[in-house]
Amino acid sequence: MVSLDLGLALREARAAPESIPDIMMRVAKPLGATDIAVYLVDFAQTILQPMPDRAPHAAVAVPEEVIGTMAGRAFITGSVVTAARPEGTRVWAPIAEGSDRTGVIALTVANWNETLGDACVELGLLAGYLIATQARTTDLYNLHRRRRALSLAASMQWDLLPPLVLKTATISIAGMLEPAYDVGGDYFDYALNNGILNIAILDVMGHGITSAMISALAAGCYRHDRREGQPLGEIHAHMDDALERHWPKLAFATGQLAQLDLETGELTWTNAGHPLPMLIRGGRVIGELECRPTVPWGLAAITGSGGEIVVASEMLEPGDAILLYTDGVIEAHQPGGEMFGAERLEDIANRHASDQLEPEEIVRLIVRSVLEHRVDELDDDATLLMIRWDGPAQV
Repeated sequence: MVSLDLGLALREARAAPESIPDIMMRVAKPLGATDIAVYLVDFAQTILQPMPDRAPHAAVAVPEEVIGTMAGRAFITGSVVTAARPEGTRVWAPIAEGSDRTGVIALTVANWNETLGDACVELGLLAGYLIATQARTTDLYNLHRRRRALSLAASMQWDLLPPLVLKTATISIAGMLEPAYDVGGDYFDYALNNGILNIAILDVMGHGITSAMISALAAGCYRHDRREGQPLGEIHAHMDDALERHWPKLAFATGQLAQLDLETGELTWTNAGHPLPMLIRGGRVIGELECRPTVPWGLAAITGSGGEIVVASEMLEPGDAILLYTDGVIEAHQPGGEMFGAERLEDIANRHASDQLEPEEIVRLIVRSVLEHRVDELDDDATLLMIRWDGPAQV
């Protein structure tokens, strides 16, 4: 087994947080690697953007499409991809920040074998760890993920989000937002605490800076109460109160809050005037998860009709998945054209779930279908969040 010098990487990254490509070149030296390139996926997850390599005589890498390239295949599948070339074997390995794939590292080796493949996987994990850590002290990695400028509202929203993908032995989560560079109100969140998965999805009125500010308030309220151990019903009520008190001029948000017990599979949730989630079992959508809604957050005091906060419950079976979405998904349409619709969303979810794809790939394919249906950029934020429970942890 080829050993990577992790200590060297950590020491150099601490001294030069913006120099990950250079560090990877030195750490990969025992592999006999040349022409190393580090790519980061853009916010829309369509292009892999190369980071500059300041090493003398370094090859100039060019952007790679996620769809239809070897680099893109490594990114999508999360596996090492190789191609024989006259100078050796070109290798692409996914860069993973925890469970979330955020790019690809490419390199060329003279004598390819399985041992080198394992080392390339570790190299991608190391690159992801260093990037995630150093992104707290430099904007470089964020900037290299931008194919074009983010709007101010989108920049605020992306800073609120958790990683787009989380995988453990019992749970898989994947989310996406569009339009990636101009999102301004949709938000999702999750946190795994002591065997309980906490989930939230919000769709704030309007678009732009005001929506992003309302979303930030709602997210802050949700996270505060979640960390304080408040029950779902209380968190739901406090979010309504926070929006009504701090944005009294008819600011509101729809959404759902949920908790999933990873040992028993019990899912509990509340609904603030939001489209119902779909339940996927055995590779097909079997129905919606019903919950009597309250009015959207921020409107209870104004309308005088907040209603009782119902906490619904459903026992999931191992392998079940739930698909949450905002109305921008089903309402996407060309001017004067047909809406994307819940029926089309269900059909596409059925098609890809039956192929036993991972949640992140299912979500990616659904988003692509929505964008193809709209043709042009979306008028409203469209967000998807898919959670699959694989059963209790095996002792």
